[in-house]
Amino acid sequence: MPLAALHSLPAVVAAGARSRAPRHARFGLRASSLESAAPVALNGEAAAAVAETTTKKKRRDDDGELATKQDGQTGLEPLYDDGFGGVTVKDYFAAARAVSGDDGGPPRWFCPVECGRPAVEGAPLLLFLPGADGVGMGLILHHKSLGKVFEVRCLHIPVNDRTPFEGLLQTVEQSIKREHDLSPNRPIYVVGDSFGGCLALSVAARNPQIDLVLILVNPATSFAKTPLQPVLPLLEAMPSEFHVTVPYLLSFIMGNGRCWSCGKRDNGHSCDGRKVIRSLTSGDPLKMASVSIENNLSPPETLQKLSDSLTSMLPLLSELADIIPRDTLLWKLKLLKTGAAYANSRLHAVQAEVLLLASGNDNLLPSGEEADRLFKALKKCRVRYFKDNGHTLLLEDGINLLSVLKGVNMYRRARQWDFVTDYLPPTLSESKKTFDEDNRLFHLALGSVMMSTLKNGKIVRGLAGVPDQGPVLFVGYHVLMGLELGPLYEEFLREKKTIVRGMAHPFLFGGKFESSRQEVSRLFERNQFVLLYPGGVREALHRKGEEYKLFWPDQPEFVRMAARFGVTIIPFGCVGEDDVLELVLDYNDQKNIPYLREWIASLNQEAERVRDSVKGEDGNQDMYLPGLVPKVPGRFYYLFGKPIEMKGMNNVVRDRKSANEVYLRVKSEVQDIMSYLKRKREEDPYRSIAQRALYQATWGVDAQVPTFEP
Repeated sequence: MPLAALHSLPAVVAAGARSRAPRHARFGLRASSLESAAPVALNGEAAAAVAETTTKKKRRDDDGELATKQDGQTGLEPLYDDGFGGVTVKDYFAAARAVSGDDGGPPRWFCPVECGRPAVEGAPLLLFLPGADGVGMGLILHHKSLGKVFEVRCLHIPVNDRTPFEGLLQTVEQSIKREHDLSPNRPIYVVGDSFGGCLALSVAARNPQIDLVLILVNPATSFAKTPLQPVLPLLEAMPSEFHVTVPYLLSFIMGNGRCWSCGKRDNGHSCDGRKVIRSLTSGDPLKMASVSIENNLSPPETLQKLSDSLTSMLPLLSELADIIPRDTLLWKLKLLKTGAAYANSRLHAVQAEVLLLASGNDNLLPSGEEADRLFKALKKCRVRYFKDNGHTLLLEDGINLLSVLKGVNMYRRARQWDFVTDYLPPTLSESKKTFDEDNRLFHLALGSVMMSTLKNGKIVRGLAGVPDQGPVLFVGYHVLMGLELGPLYEEFLREKKTIVRGMAHPFLFGGKFESSRQEVSRLFERNQFVLLYPGGVREALHRKGEEYKLFWPDQPEFVRMAARFGVTIIPFGCVGEDDVLELVLDYNDQKNIPYLREWIASLNQEAERVRDSVKGEDGNQDMYLPGLVPKVPGRFYYLFGKPIEMKGMNNVVRDRKSANEVYLRVKSEVQDIMSYLKRKREEDPYRSIAQRALYQATWGVDAQVPTFEP
């Protein structure tokens, strides 16, 4: 990856900037147009970058409407390469070293070239406010992934700049106001890392009328409680010639003198022949060193890679003294104190949507406790905890900021989050992490078998019987706790490179989404694959003895809608829950236990009610947590039935009787499919996990395990 430094910037080019041009030209950052232009001569590359950014801004719709590709599609294909995982902490130090020289300029914005041009039309702006280092490269591990869906700008504060906190606040505020004037109905994302979190909160408090989305990463609002307080006078009194030892001193203090290979106290011992290294500034060096190390290596290879990475990181500690000289360090500490006090005094005025990322292993700040405090103080705040990570969360392994935003449904391109147009498909790195790492053992234990039905009625293994193009509506049985969803989504991604959009209970989305006809129709208009469970929560949280029983209300509306949009309906079934789990404490049992009865009532009182108009058990959509006991895993079996073409069936749209006939046909086919699977699984010689494990031990863990003949 190319190193990074600054091109000459429109508002900050000094007289001596020309002499540095050859050095800057080697690096990968371009100027941002957020700063006001000054009468200076830019080199050709920088001028082109500024002109391109300015032109893009002029093309924006002033009314904030989304000019998205393909009628609201994001323009991103499933499993697109987001570039995440190819950059390491060493790249951060190289970039920081390249831009740490004093150029005499004030704070300014830059756009990392690695971000490229967003693949999403109408992409919102994302501003990164750095920590106390001020370099602005704290997002370097995320530049490529964020650049696909955001216009990324990073704030750089030169090493010898002495702009006070209020001055930095005005710089950020002016840029945000200018951007808001260009697109008043589009959100502006602000990522504040540590000290940058104080800046982000402060600017949000001063501009409650602007639609801001704050992502605060271990914000320094708790600086008054830092463990560094006792040594701050020592840093101020330390002679400048000893400043080179400060990074090692901070490393020892923040690392508590522990060996980061095994966690033991560092008393000169050796640990499996590996180097002993303490904490790097207050992040977790093991997680930093693990970035870009493949997860499919053998244990000896992984240890060797990790050892090499840790060893190469050790000399970088000494470079901190060059990136942050003594006088700069003391100034930054004063800024932290001022910024924390300013932000804390104005928390009540913050109206912005806030996502707070807190590390549980932060030795620099009490970030976990601070997250709890801010959650109570801020009006619209959500918190995500990372208990094993350190202060430098964004530079550690396994933290993908874009994935975090997608996971909490906080990516939007207008004032309101849109279930259809703001959806971002899973990336290649997310798929690998989810299916090949996090859930690999679970999916191996289930040993799922996917089958489909061709148009001639023949049942084949795989998804050949499923159309390649939408719109398609899958209608089926909801397994206990929705255990069938993971393998189903994975198989469609792997074989069809297709996303199946599910209609979920609004409880799962905090009440932000309703599976309304309007939302479903918009998905059909965009030729999407849609998954529908007519039985809903009642089916997924069924009672004892109700395995494979359908709880479908007498409402054939999905059939009419499918006919109206020419959708292909595919009934499907899944069996295997009784081979994996045993339900020992169901809804009826818990309703007889006073404490649990009260908890269920409280839970459902807060949840949005659905199907209130449906009588009987089909309409009972109460949420509860079943008491389950795992079994020695058997196997999951899926079968997608013969496609039912609804195109041209206009009589179904107008005639309720015709719609009900199709509805009953779909329901009957789902029941027949499950009966077929329950019968045929008795013929599967590899139904037991023991037999599958033996087969995979012989032929390889990725080998497809045989099953019964359809």
